[in-house]
Amino acid sequence: MSKKSRKLIRQQGATAAPEATPAAQASGGDAQGPYAEYADRDWNFHFLPDADTDPADERALHRLMQAWRHGRASRTIGQVLGDAYFMIFSLAVIGAMVVNLVLTSQRGAAGCTTVACQSSRGLLPWALLFAVGTLTLVVARIFGPVLASAAEGFWLMDAPVSRSRLLGGRLRAAVLLAFLLPAPIAVLITMLSGLPASGVVAWTLATAAFSAALMAYAAFEQTAERTWSVQVVQWIVAALATAVVVWLVLVSAGVAALALPGWAEQAPWAVAAAGVVVTLAFVVLTFRRLNLIRRARLLSGGSLVSGMQGAMFALDLGLARDILVEREAVARGHVKPTSGKGLGATALIWRDAQRLVRFPKPFLGLAASALVPYTADALGLGFFMPFLAALALVAALIPFLGSLRVLSRTGGLARTFPFSTAQIRNATIVVPGLIAWVWAVAVFPAVLGLTGGPTRTVPDALMVTIAMGAAGLLGAVRWQTAKQVDYNRPMMATNAGGVQPSLIFNLFRGLDVVAAVTAPLILGAPLWVSLAIALVIYFLLRSGANMEEMQEQAKEEREALEREKAQRAGEKIKVRRPTR
Repeated sequence: MSKKSRKLIRQQGATAAPEATPAAQASGGDAQGPYAEYADRDWNFHFLPDADTDPADERALHRLMQAWRHGRASRTIGQVLGDAYFMIFSLAVIGAMVVNLVLTSQRGAAGCTTVACQSSRGLLPWALLFAVGTLTLVVARIFGPVLASAAEGFWLMDAPVSRSRLLGGRLRAAVLLAFLLPAPIAVLITMLSGLPASGVVAWTLATAAFSAALMAYAAFEQTAERTWSVQVVQWIVAALATAVVVWLVLVSAGVAALALPGWAEQAPWAVAAAGVVVTLAFVVLTFRRLNLIRRARLLSGGSLVSGMQGAMFALDLGLARDILVEREAVARGHVKPTSGKGLGATALIWRDAQRLVRFPKPFLGLAASALVPYTADALGLGFFMPFLAALALVAALIPFLGSLRVLSRTGGLARTFPFSTAQIRNATIVVPGLIAWVWAVAVFPAVLGLTGGPTRTVPDALMVTIAMGAAGLLGAVRWQTAKQVDYNRPMMATNAGGVQPSLIFNLFRGLDVVAAVTAPLILGAPLWVSLAIALVIYFLLRSGANMEEMQEQAKEEREALEREKAQRAGEKIKVRRPTR
């Protein structure tokens, strides 16, 4: 402290007068000080008397939060859609093309009299009904289905208000979405199967009502904190969907007979009526028990929705899946550690094999994907069967490539291994490659044409099967190794604002590889063309070629060369002494 500061402090201490505390003034001190008006106040602490709280309107609180959120929005939805008129026009044109394709397919399917067509028209709507129900229960178990945001959790959930009135809108919204979202899918599938207009309407209502009923049931079980019951119903509905698909394939292959009773045409109307009744009953019961849902359970679903929104804003489906995998790992809690085996890259392969034993759940998706070629042949879609089967294999192999995902996204971890990028990727592809080979063996009869599809010779069927397996494996590798969006790069100007160019291609990763490999099979090109394309894509994905990394590596090499030249220029030339 300087001398001037000490001098100022001494002057202030000499001139300042001690001020009396409020308690001292109240007890008889100077009444002319700054606390004179508080001289008669009692400064002791007292509890407030018990009194009824003022009634609060939950709807008014919701409107207040909505006004706060919408008041900070700079543009309306109408303005955004108005600026994106070109995109909307393009979607309308594509939608018209899809509708034309659906109508044409419906006319072609309605005139078929074969066993395969009859089986598809009779069993496909039931498979769709149970598949949509399974998906509804999966979504309900993951998100809630009743949820609340973090802001509502710390502001409204502890307030003396009725949670039933706060969460009633969320319950109705969840059930309504479960009713509306499956409807377009049901319309598309039933029209492709060649059903008449009355059948399309009946199965659409049945699928939507069944989905809404399952969502309402999941919400009712959420109030009692019972997840096992929802999971049991989910497995039952999934087993029914699988059984219907297997029956459809057996009928198409001529192994089983299709004998639907006379009341089968009225079954969708009965399912729709029962679904509506069950939905209303569970909604009423759940609304009365919404106060029983714990705040932690509500906020868990809200935080997951927030994370998923951020991932979908970046069109990063891989990030969205990472969030779901993390949530599942947290719910599992812990695993039993096991020691690894092998040396070098073999240790990575052994870890993938151990993970199959520790977590065999992805094999269910693999088994479901093996039914896709048989189902496509049964429905008369043998022309597009290679593309559909490879796409299903991509979705089934993604969970088996967890090591590749971690080592591709975490460059620091990959650099700790004494291996190159090609060696690491080769090691992490071995186990999924063997799984893809098993899948190819399972679908070989469908490719051969034994289940009603187009017949092929054994060499041709073998090449087509290898091409389909390679397309699925390489598509999954492409999906897992795709780079994140770099927002430091220049953006592309569009009618809807600036868009990062790499952001657009995020939705097509994996799909581009499948299309490139299977396109020659669909267009009638020689079979070796697909295998050659798959081999080229494999070498590109194996090397992990990245333009930025190559530029950085070239820059480091140039700097090392310049340092070496500088050292050589600074050294003195030593001349050896001549000897006689």
